[in-house]
Amino acid sequence: MIQDHIENRLQAATLTVLPSAEAKHIRVQVCSDPARGDYQSNAVMAIAKQLQMDSRQLATEIVSKLDVSDLCEPVEIAGPGFLNFRLQLTAVNAALNAALASETPFLIKTTDPRTVVIDFSSPNVAKPMHVGHIRSTILGDSLARIFRLLGHKVIADNHIGDWGTQFGMLLLGWKTQLDEVSMESDPISELERLYKLVNSDDALREDARAELVKLQQGGEENLSIWKQMIALSKQQFDQVYGRLGIEFDRTLGESFYNPFLVDVVRGLADNDIAEESDGAMAVFFPKDKQLADKPAIVRKRDGAANYMTTDLATLVYRMNEWSPDEIIYVTDGRQQLHFKQLFNIFRRWKPGACAQLEHVWFGSILGTDGKPFKARSGDSVRLVDLLNESEERAFKIVSEKNPDLEECERRNIARVVGLGALKYADLSNNRQSDYVFNWDKMLALQGNTAPYLQYAYTRIRSIDRKADCPDHSQANISLNTPEELALAKHLMNFGQVLKMITDDHRPNFLCNYLYELAAYFSRFYEACPVLKAEGEKESRLALCELTARVLRQGLDALGIEVTEVM
Repeated sequence: MIQDHIENRLQAATLTVLPSAEAKHIRVQVCSDPARGDYQSNAVMAIAKQLQMDSRQLATEIVSKLDVSDLCEPVEIAGPGFLNFRLQLTAVNAALNAALASETPFLIKTTDPRTVVIDFSSPNVAKPMHVGHIRSTILGDSLARIFRLLGHKVIADNHIGDWGTQFGMLLLGWKTQLDEVSMESDPISELERLYKLVNSDDALREDARAELVKLQQGGEENLSIWKQMIALSKQQFDQVYGRLGIEFDRTLGESFYNPFLVDVVRGLADNDIAEESDGAMAVFFPKDKQLADKPAIVRKRDGAANYMTTDLATLVYRMNEWSPDEIIYVTDGRQQLHFKQLFNIFRRWKPGACAQLEHVWFGSILGTDGKPFKARSGDSVRLVDLLNESEERAFKIVSEKNPDLEECERRNIARVVGLGALKYADLSNNRQSDYVFNWDKMLALQGNTAPYLQYAYTRIRSIDRKADCPDHSQANISLNTPEELALAKHLMNFGQVLKMITDDHRPNFLCNYLYELAAYFSRFYEACPVLKAEGEKESRLALCELTARVLRQGLDALGIEVTEVM
């Protein structure tokens, strides 16, 4: 990519002038004001400030050693040392023609691949997946796709909740109150009913604890029932993930880490990290202002472990087994304290572990009333019900727009549009913000929505079909209008947007980019005839082709499908 070439040459020129400079801090970014250029860098000013040098003079020295004449017009030094780069038209044309021959246009895989573990979704056994799981699931999947697209090794790990006190209640309910007919027709609903039934009756608590002890001690009957619960839940998980097009490399439950928990507590105690406090084992954080008054329990008074213990065991396992460079946890913002404590404890315990630990947290989904999104009954909306409703609403829209299509074809389009709308509505928002769930807005064919982008893709493909020109490999792109050039330059930034997401873990950057791409294409198509163009038809069709490829690649990175007809 041209931006990478400019950045590499700027780094080389800077190191020629200042051999001690750190190249990784010398970056070139898309110019925030197109009137000033296509790319810019403020790295020289930061270096000059650190070395107490005159920033403009330093910029002048560096530019004198910088040769980008084959790519850019003469480099402009603005203000105290901003470097502005404006691309030559010949370089843009060459970049577009090279992209035509690539399966992944405007994208160069990393030369420094990392191993990245992404922990997301994490539903609980014996409970229905609900709307609260959708943000973690969709966000985590998108991050996994983007890291893989750039050439990194990703291990998507679904850390399911398959252990804990709730299983005592479930086991008791299973043995005494099980409805065989309900279990056959809707096992997860029946398990949920059994849990609520036992949990609401204080008189059954002791019996439930006894069943839990039997499970923990390896009682054959209780282990058998527990395994059945897991199998039934896995069927539900697989159905939902299958519809969403989501796959995991590992699915390891909390129970998998039980054999390691004693060693965790012992290791923390032996290293003077955990200490006894009121009969429990706790970790204190006297050197951390944020955590100084918030100790973490790693073993309860009754000797039982908790989430912190299990998460520490999980971290050790992941480090030992996969040697990751980065571990990303995708959960809601209410767990920020937990992960601050977790990362602090682990770094104190394993100071030699060099993996980057990230908590990628997100806000809540709200109803139109501004309160957490719920069903009319007040219960959490089941995820399968949400998916069904999204597809049905999309089917109505598709049927009104394309009444002549066969029902099976309309159903497939509705599946793509409905699920895409649901995913995009989540991903297009800043993940740390709450957002209001609104069916009409997310399914609209106008605005920053998945249906709008999907329709833009089908529109471009229809142009290609009308032109009857499937092979663009021999085309020669030549840009002659401001609209063509603006579209081309935006296309060239695709790879950089993906790289930004691997740094900041915010897929809304990609959503914004794709929405802007569709707008650039619309302005190009209005100003520049394609099918009726004389002498420029082949070039403009090739530009349409590149736009369609980037749209499709970008939407795929978000986990969203496209269709040829919509």
